[in-house]
Amino acid sequence: MSPCFKSVAACGAALLVAAVLPATATARHASEGSVTARELLAKVRSCTQISDGLFRTDADQEESIPVCGTSSVVFWKSDLDIDCDGLSSPECNPDTDEYWQPETAYWDSEGYPLDSADLPFIVVPTVSPLWDYNYSRIRGGTVAAVIYRDRVVYAVVGDAGPSDLIGEASHATARALGIDPDPAVGGVNSGVTYILFRDSKVTPIESHRAAVTLGDRLARKFVGRS
Repeated sequence: MSPCFKSVAACGAALLVAAVLPATATARHASEGSVTARELLAKVRSCTQISDGLFRTDADQEESIPVCGTSSVVFWKSDLDIDCDGLSSPECNPDTDEYWQPETAYWDSEGYPLDSADLPFIVVPTVSPLWDYNYSRIRGGTVAAVIYRDRVVYAVVGDAGPSDLIGEASHATARALGIDPDPAVGGVNSGVTYILFRDSKVTPIESHRAAVTLGDRLARKFVGRS
């Protein structure tokens, strides 16, 4: 987890699925699925706020980010800090990330923490008076379209962070979006959109192939192409 995404006190992709990529795409440099970033962003231009307040992007920033919602999705637009928590790997371990933690809020089907370096997942704020994601029909394994510039990556809800901060995703998510995934210096300060599909669940949670398949189907429906 990025040090600036910690509480104020603490602060002092994965492989892409060829079957759903365009025929001319390369795994590291193209959006996943058949729905473009432009199509998705056009559907979230306006915000009906569902959070009871605003979130910070980092502990030293002002409260400025609402959680927005429609009948079928929850979304926000913020930064992207790097979550490197979970299974230890060459990319994510106590040496690469001084704030590294060996667990994630949700575990895989075999009872292990998720692998941030391998699995695209996003982080939701821990339940608080600001927003309870459970009431929004979001849970571990919910599929999300994460958009940066012209790239779309499908990820799952895999971890929970500080209750007043928003805008964090796994090392693998950042890498797939073309964002520096280094947990110490990586991430991006703005321009990332997170669209979570209500009542969805990827099974097993660690299957990125399943996330892309489900995410693409729900995204097509969301933009009116189902």
